[in-house]
Amino acid sequence: MSSELTPQATGAAPAPADGDNRYKAVQAKLDTLGRALDDAGLGLEELMRSIKKNAKRAEDAARDVANADLDPKFVELTSNVAVALGGAGVQVKKLHDTAQETADLTHETKRTHSKLYGALDDIRSNRREKTPKPGFFNR
Repeated sequence: MSSELTPQATGAAPAPADGDNRYKAVQAKLDTLGRALDDAGLGLEELMRSIKKNAKRAEDAARDVANADLDPKFVELTSNVAVALGGAGVQVKKLHDTAQETADLTHETKRTHSKLYGALDDIRSNRREKTPKPGFFNR
């Protein structure tokens, strides 16, 4: 069984986990995370298809080995590969679903963050006077 999957360099560097919590920085980080999760979802879909195809090939090979009257241990070993691939496919599906859910929540978070703080950022960014740093009035 061979796989046609090849690693893909997306060029997307992970968002830095720094202390920059300015509006635009948070929006950029959420955007980067959302795109990375969307890309991961696509890769996982491709992996699921490949696993399913290879599991089918293993099932066919097990049947062919059995029909060729080879030693039953080879039929069993080949069948075990098909079963293992099926199990891997189930786990990849779970991972895909989790990545998709996380991507959806990330996009929703970005929209909510924009609704809550976008107008404030516009005001702060477009006035001439310097504004105090966050937390200044909490002292």
